[in-house]
Amino acid sequence: MKVPVSIYANDSLISKMVTDRTIDQAANVATLPGVRKHVVVLPDGHEGYGFPVGGVAATDVEEGVISPGGVGYDINCGVRLLRTNLTESDVRPRLKDLVNDLFKSIPSGVGSEGAVRLSKSELDELLVEGVGWAVRHGYGTSHDAEVCEESGTMKGADPGSVSDTARKRGAPQLGSLGSGNHFLELQKVDRIFDERAAKAMGIEKEGQLTVLVHCGSRGFGHQICTDYLRVSESALRKYSISLPDRELACVPNNSKEGESYRKAMFSALNFAWANRQMITHWTRKTFERFFGMSEDGLKMDLVYDVSHNIAKVERHRIDGEGTRDVVVHRKGATRAFPSGMEQVPGKYRDLGQPVIIPGSMGTASWILLGGKNSLDLSFGSTAHGAGRTMSRSAAKRSYTPEGVRGNLESRGIYLKALTKDGMVEETPEAYKDVDAVADVSDSLGIATKVVRLVPIGVIKG
Repeated sequence: MKVPVSIYANDSLISKMVTDRTIDQAANVATLPGVRKHVVVLPDGHEGYGFPVGGVAATDVEEGVISPGGVGYDINCGVRLLRTNLTESDVRPRLKDLVNDLFKSIPSGVGSEGAVRLSKSELDELLVEGVGWAVRHGYGTSHDAEVCEESGTMKGADPGSVSDTARKRGAPQLGSLGSGNHFLELQKVDRIFDERAAKAMGIEKEGQLTVLVHCGSRGFGHQICTDYLRVSESALRKYSISLPDRELACVPNNSKEGESYRKAMFSALNFAWANRQMITHWTRKTFERFFGMSEDGLKMDLVYDVSHNIAKVERHRIDGEGTRDVVVHRKGATRAFPSGMEQVPGKYRDLGQPVIIPGSMGTASWILLGGKNSLDLSFGSTAHGAGRTMSRSAAKRSYTPEGVRGNLESRGIYLKALTKDGMVEETPEAYKDVDAVADVSDSLGIATKVVRLVPIGVIKG
């Protein structure tokens, strides 16, 4: 280990981390060439591919490496939150019909395909422009781009670094949720902790209806990770890189291979932002049709869109070295910049960056604000969710579709899922306590509590 590992958790959360390879994997990450300051394990940390999910590591721009495993397969898996003028009482009498209508409007499931077909040149434009492409083609407004991380467009993307296989897998899937832990949820405001920040986000009262979208770059990003893991593994000997685990395969950040991966990964970031934007558009149109109201009347404004699996250059203070440019790998981690930073949209700059931590079907989700301690403690990062505590196969052995659905319905939550397996694999009991995750973040001051949300309707792939 070249640097220490810092683990942020309570007793219950850390007791789960030691049952898998979470901490061993973090120690392995601490051996990477050019790693700086420390490797961070956030309270939702659990075993992943090479890097732990819920992990953050920063490598020196000049002397360090970039690792596809430090970003993950679902590049720019992320969440976005919409507020509405509706309340739970407006929706509850027709909840099942609304969820079913949304399920028909937004494709979900393994291999699901969206309604848009792009030519090669159109796809290239989207990969460069991200949300900007979607807005330019009528799938939203400039306001949406203003409240996305990086304004929904990562500069430096190069479609020429993307394989034909990735294109073939991804192009048909634009505008679809996918499967696994991806979802669209109708939620109600359960409790407001910071009224000033909540009001700035358009959240004004308990019972207000919100919509949370959780998805990423689909097969497009998965293939890019697959392609560049293979490239990185092949290049280890070329660059004399020795690793404790081949899943950490990496290349020097400034190498030809590193530059190519970054350009391809940025393309996947932009694909994912455009994907969420198009899902947002169809969600709004479904609400307009269902309630017979205009978009202005519904006021379904985007609160914020955050990325989880991402690597990008940021400037951070490194002990004994002052501030340096580093490649921050956030794998299952959310950026949580405090107030005053230029990367935070003007709307929120005097408050801090909104952070959205999703739950799972029957559990709460949280809105937090990036806190002043995040830069020193976690490279400006916090948790991205509850984190799994049970494998998908274990969940299927322990729970039944009827049991999961009955449990949710007893709490007033209507679930529409494409498959029974998908429903059981994502049972709330398979995840850690998301409230505990938010508590740890809040107590550390890396991201502070604003609003607690609870689901009333769920779409799963």
